[in-house]
Amino acid sequence: MADTFPEEDYVQLEIFPSRLLKPETAQLLLGEIAEIDGIIRLFIHGPRIPQTVPYGPATGEVVNHRGNKVIEVAGQSIELVVSVGSIRLEVANADVKEQIREVCEKVLPFTFEFREGLFIPRKQTVTDYAKRGPGADPLLTGMTDPKGKLKDLPVCILKSEDA
Repeated sequence: MADTFPEEDYVQLEIFPSRLLKPETAQLLLGEIAEIDGIIRLFIHGPRIPQTVPYGPATGEVVNHRGNKVIEVAGQSIELVVSVGSIRLEVANADVKEQIREVCEKVLPFTFEFREGLFIPRKQTVTDYAKRGPGADPLLTGMTDPKGKLKDLPVCILKSEDA
């Protein structure tokens, strides 16, 4: 496996709200964050929302979960497959970090933790290699769900380099 991510000093952040976000709050927060320049990559993290009943008398029936919605972020529709428990992102510098903190303070009506650390792997993991191969896009490094199926990988590119 190769070192696929550029060796730049990006800052990694985690926004950890004190409760799971409703789809409407997640849409508002992600929409505000997507407007900030300097975000390299971002993903939401939380418990998976079941699509069907896994066992029991109703096995295979569709689950009508209130968090299973399609939200609109930066002009793209994204289906939430997890309840938003935290948001992990990588930004260009400390100025962008402070802009994101201000957005969180404005949008979130409850307490949250705002941490800086290493949350997204910078080198290709075994799971990345198995799911995407040796020539995978460096920006997708560490963005693989080990339990997810290849057809279900919910990766959405919000900003392209062309834009």
